[in-house]
Amino acid sequence: MDKKKHADHIYIEALLKNDSRVLSKIYEKYSPKIVAMVKKNSGNADDAQDIIQEVLVTIYHQANEKNFILTCPFDAYFYLLCKRKWLNELKKRGNNRVTIVEEITSISEEQEQQVEETEIFEQQHQLFEKMFKELGQKCQELLKTTFKIKSMEKVAEILGVTYGYARKKKSQCMGQITKLVKNSNEFQQLKSY
Repeated sequence: MDKKKHADHIYIEALLKNDSRVLSKIYEKYSPKIVAMVKKNSGNADDAQDIIQEVLVTIYHQANEKNFILTCPFDAYFYLLCKRKWLNELKKRGNNRVTIVEEITSISEEQEQQVEETEIFEQQHQLFEKMFKELGQKCQELLKTTFKIKSMEKVAEILGVTYGYARKKKSQCMGQITKLVKNSNEFQQLKSY
């Protein structure tokens, strides 16, 4: 299934390249709408900036790790992600009777699907990070090094261990984190998506 890139995919590419010119264009063009939505819904400008920042970081990670392709307008996709993130934030703060006040235009199925993909990616990413912290120090060090450096020979050299040991240990550590993730309640909830 070949996804057709939307012209706004340039924003995703700009995030990956850390292109400050285009990034400031994102802020200029899209943040006023987010700030207005957050302010209308029990928040302030700082809350809105935090939400914008967190959503951009999530999009960056998804694009970087999963070769994410934007197939719908960035505006609707970004707005919907920020809106949902703000809703979740309000729920966390104990505002249980949250109703977002807005004048939203219709959301296409494609936009909805892209937003859900990103939200699931973010939940998976957070779950991995949480379980990663439960690994022993040696496993964390080894895995962090293998995420940065693809060559296991180089990893073994850096950590001062044999190539065979590094490979075996990496396999054990990956097994451990996989088990931790699969046995977590969050994983069971994510599976039901």
